[in-house]
Amino acid sequence: MPVIADAPGPDHPTAPPEPVDPARLYRDMAITRRIDTEAIALQRQGELGLWPSLLGQEAAQVGAAHALQPQDMVFPTYREHGVAWVRGIDPVELLGLFRGTTLGGWDPQQHRMNTYTLVIGAQLLHAVGYAMGIVRDGDVGTGEPGRDRAVLAFLGDGSISEGETNEAFVWAAAQDLPVVFLCQNNQWAISAPFSVQSRVPVARRADGFGFPGIRVDGNDVHAVLDATREALERARAGGGPTLVEALTYRRNPHTTSDDDGRYRSGAENDRWAARDPLALALDGMETGDGRAALLAEVEQECEQVAARLRAGCRALPEPDPAAPFDHTFAEITPELERQRAEHLAFVASLEVTP
Repeated sequence: MPVIADAPGPDHPTAPPEPVDPARLYRDMAITRRIDTEAIALQRQGELGLWPSLLGQEAAQVGAAHALQPQDMVFPTYREHGVAWVRGIDPVELLGLFRGTTLGGWDPQQHRMNTYTLVIGAQLLHAVGYAMGIVRDGDVGTGEPGRDRAVLAFLGDGSISEGETNEAFVWAAAQDLPVVFLCQNNQWAISAPFSVQSRVPVARRADGFGFPGIRVDGNDVHAVLDATREALERARAGGGPTLVEALTYRRNPHTTSDDDGRYRSGAENDRWAARDPLALALDGMETGDGRAALLAEVEQECEQVAARLRAGCRALPEPDPAAPFDHTFAEITPELERQRAEHLAFVASLEVTP
């Protein structure tokens, strides 16, 4: 399997990356898990229509997100709640899509992270197109601090069977684009195990497209951070795309509408629970009063985030029925104006007068 070290590096020297505090990584993983837990509870209470849990994948997301520079751009699937947290997105904004109050949820340019994409694999073509723009802007391989940019595109193992994914790989390779594809191989594409999708690891897929692939322990936040950081540095320097496979496990059902007990065993889940990413992160930290204080502080912050999430979810505003028409194009077309008027008239006809 080709690894990043086998690929050509930048022509100019780069400064060593700043280390990330292990306590910060643990904090972000713990808060991410609490956001996930609270969202599931809100769905069970009827406050959300659906929720895709990330339990077990916290290290893959938090580690990758901390490898980003502020100028980089992220293209997520619909499960990157930990990435959103690290990029500074209010977790309440994550809920709008699943409550039906918004078609997006946040400003992609403000946070340098695109909104969630529900169509499997579609975000990878968006990411590749964005990377083409970076190249045309001349923001690759300059060596100027803060100027060179890269794209981090997330996908799941189920995406490798999609045509859009392979098309994105072709474009990225042919044009040597500054994009890193990070596959969280949680080993289940809803009810389809990875074994029925591929005879080789995800990272080996890069071989056929002519760019490096690397497989890392997706439950080790430091391993994901290091691999993603190296791939992004290479992309910014003009070294082209990389496929990073973070081998992990989805411990909850695919979404809150799924029954994973119909297609996999509890024993399998238990084996992966024994390799919990938060527990592994704690094992690598010093014990004693310092760790106890950290755990208490993190728990308090988790409680604060959870309370804000519950209140914020119920306070989300009702959507404006004109919004889908207003934001389809930069300038609304006459045809859409006609459709908007018809739609608003229909909505008004449903209002009950006292």
